[in-house]
Amino acid sequence: MHVARKAFYAAFYRLPGRWRRRIVRLLKQRFTVGAVVVVRTTDEKLLLLRQPPGTGWSLPAGLMDRGERPAETAARELFEESGIRLDAGDLEPGNPNAIVHRAGWIDCVFFATVPPGTETSVDGAEVYEAAFHPVDALPPLTVPTSQLLGYYGMGPYAAYPETRS
Repeated sequence: MHVARKAFYAAFYRLPGRWRRRIVRLLKQRFTVGAVVVVRTTDEKLLLLRQPPGTGWSLPAGLMDRGERPAETAARELFEESGIRLDAGDLEPGNPNAIVHRAGWIDCVFFATVPPGTETSVDGAEVYEAAFHPVDALPPLTVPTSQLLGYYGMGPYAAYPETRS
């Protein structure tokens, strides 16, 4: 087997670079990458959004634009969805920072703290409502939000690591 593997790589590396990249892109799994922001107030409330189809509350999140850094995406999406403007440098990377889901997407997770009474503003189309909820009394969450918060010891899945995606 070692000889076959060696022959494969010798042939592969003789190919032009653009052909090698195409082969790799065809054979490797593709992921969609986004950023999520967990915004808490200093009095332990969590910012949640109610979005279409409105079956549960979720966190501010969105897909990265080409060339955008994850923290920039997180700050942009937070502003677009809640009206809260923070600089990318104000966001603290989560630990873990990247959550790889079975369904083929990656969430880069960031945390931010804002003062109690921080105002929100939504457009009524992409987001119906943005509100702060006590961490120990969260409203019904979407399953992905429950799973993601579980990684950080919050929400209904906090005590059940086997439910994480």
